[in-house]
Amino acid sequence: MKYIGAHVSAAGGVDRAPINANKIQANAFALFTKNQLQWNARPLQEETILAFHQNCRQYNFRPEQILPHDSYLINLGHPQQQGLQKSRDAFNIEMQRCQQLGLTMLNFHPGSHLNGLSEDACLKRIAESVNLALQVTENVTAVIENTAGQGTNVGYRFEHLARIIEYIDDPSRVGVCIDTCHLFAAGYDIRHQEVFQHTWETFDRIVGFSYLRGMHLNDAKRPFASRVDRHASLGEGELGWEAFRLIMQDERFDNIPLILETPKPEIWADEIRQLRALT
Repeated sequence: MKYIGAHVSAAGGVDRAPINANKIQANAFALFTKNQLQWNARPLQEETILAFHQNCRQYNFRPEQILPHDSYLINLGHPQQQGLQKSRDAFNIEMQRCQQLGLTMLNFHPGSHLNGLSEDACLKRIAESVNLALQVTENVTAVIENTAGQGTNVGYRFEHLARIIEYIDDPSRVGVCIDTCHLFAAGYDIRHQEVFQHTWETFDRIVGFSYLRGMHLNDAKRPFASRVDRHASLGEGELGWEAFRLIMQDERFDNIPLILETPKPEIWADEIRQLRALT
């Protein structure tokens, strides 16, 4: 079963997200559990949590079909102690909010060294940050998203993801989300059968499909290996529809959230229908 959806709005409360996902005929969705551009958030109210659960039941969304995303402000590999602690505190809160909502995953961008640390030191620091969050939460998996490698971001190589996982105290509570635009921008090709198979064989050898918890399905505006993160609507970028056809017809991507973050929400329902047709 392919769980296909989009990163939907939670404006007005997280309980609105399942409703918005149902409107586009999704059977998966992503959301922010708080404003992604602010550090602080009001605590979740009990009535909001209950309404979220009720709407998920009404529209048949289970935790394994939902992939929350943390704030874009968080940098778990920050080289400076003040910025690092602020990010760790915020990430702990995001993990706790997922636990409150009964959600079992939190997708996060690994972080940036900001030219203040080596890549390896940054990867170790990210893992330390995740370990601290796992100590204060239960039943929520920290899901590392690959990056495009823009600027000083780490996480653009499979080896980076594997290294973070290596440093995690409880590997059962860490996973990976692969963004197709980021993958392509970082230099991993999936545009036709031969390179598609090679890329995923490489992923399995270095990271392992056992860690794959979700995907972001985005076409790429910029050329292969550009290291620039610019999403395009499906079929309108450098990847093209063939890459997504191959994903839709591959059982290795069954039963995980496949989430659109494409730039035109008004066509998400059409993109979801087109993806389903490819299966």
